[in-house]
Amino acid sequence: MSLTWLFDLDNTLHDANPHIFPHINHSMTAYVMAELGVDEDRASAIREEYWLRYGATLQGLVRHHGTDPHHFLWHTHQFPELHRMLVFESALKSALRRLPGRKILFSNAPAHYAEDVLAAMGVRRQFDAVFAIEHARLAPKPGLAGFLRLLRKYRLNPAHCVMVEDTAVNLRPARRLGMKTVLVGKPPRVPAWVDARVGSVLELPRLAARFR
Repeated sequence: MSLTWLFDLDNTLHDANPHIFPHINHSMTAYVMAELGVDEDRASAIREEYWLRYGATLQGLVRHHGTDPHHFLWHTHQFPELHRMLVFESALKSALRRLPGRKILFSNAPAHYAEDVLAAMGVRRQFDAVFAIEHARLAPKPGLAGFLRLLRKYRLNPAHCVMVEDTAVNLRPARRLGMKTVLVGKPPRVPAWVDARVGSVLELPRLAARFR
């Protein structure tokens, strides 16, 4: 059986917490301030409200303010010094190369950002495809719609897929669809829908046989 590995990007393939996420948060707040004509405190409150209500700031902006989603995604994911901001393990490329099967990036981030990050880490050629938020028709994980669009687009059998994620709730729909699931990180509790947990994606090659 040939496996297809579906990888999340931020905090799965690289550590976004030190530089990337703070930059995105600042960019999104600035965007909301300019788009809605509000101050920083109000913009932060709006972002939090939409995040809690819809799972993403973008969904709330589109629904309530008619924001152009592509304009938002482009302007909130600009990184002039991306190479300096990325934190990732030097052995990542080797680990991905040793992992048997097809590999597809499945991210809630926009395509231009995902492509740039993979290229900057030197691992773009290890991936057969990039499935970003635009390809999911702006339906983010953990919603099922994005998963179903990915499966249809690449004609995948979920029983032959392994989803690799740092966010446990995003693995729940994957397991529901019949995929194997791998949680990256060291959470205090591992949910029942997680098949395996690793501290780093560098550990994946030794797990590969387990999912065949």
